[in-house]
Amino acid sequence: MRLRMIIKNYVITGFLIFNLVACATQVPKEALTLTPESLADRQLQTRIFYTNDEMKLLTAAAALLQDLGFTIDQSEVDCGVIVCSRNRDVTETGEAVLAISLEILSILAGSPTSVPYNTTQKVMASLVTRPLDDQRIAVRITFQHIVWNTQNQVTKRERVNEPEVYQEFYSKLSKSVFLTAHEI
Repeated sequence: MRLRMIIKNYVITGFLIFNLVACATQVPKEALTLTPESLADRQLQTRIFYTNDEMKLLTAAAALLQDLGFTIDQSEVDCGVIVCSRNRDVTETGEAVLAISLEILSILAGSPTSVPYNTTQKVMASLVTRPLDDQRIAVRITFQHIVWNTQNQVTKRERVNEPEVYQEFYSKLSKSVFLTAHEI
């Protein structure tokens, strides 16, 4: 009876392993290839702070992100990670008026048609810190945004690559780190 149970467990385990291996897909080689823009993006998104207090740096970054209207969705302080987001209305009056006008014309023409227009945007930020040595910590932040229309369809999904956004963020973070370090 005991031997039968052991054999059954081995057969079940072997079957599960076989299925996992058979279902595994290979990662395409191009997914692991860095583009020429990768280094430029990383340099845009990363700054080095001359401090050894990662906790104060993360505290200042979290406070700044909240001041900018973000809600902290997840944070893992021991790993130096903060993930946050904010929602905003992106309805443009002209686009909405045009869509409504087209809907009215389609009703008058006898074939009612709904014309979607963008309404909601979610901006997401991911911040990661990494100690480089006893005196320096690298901070990298990335911003992305997703836009939905009135039919709840995603119309835009992209990374934010404008240098001004990152320069402004790091300028404010530098000030925040200074104020936090001096307890002002």
